[in-house]
Amino acid sequence: MANLNIKLVKSLNGRLAKHIATANSLGLRRIGDTTVQPDNAPTRGKIAKIGYLLQVEETK
Repeated sequence: MANLNIKLVKSLNGRLAKHIATANSLGLRRIGDTTVQPDNAPTRGKIAKIGYLLQVEETK
């Protein structure tokens, strides 16, 4: 199963509370934080919501 390497590249300061909560649910708290998540529908939905803050790479 494929995984996604997700990195927070923009600040959460001044963002909507829902967007901050979504980033926190992915394990991203500050700029430069990286996490590996499974490539599934819930993760893709979170990325779609805050994609403008993230850098996403597919890993195997």
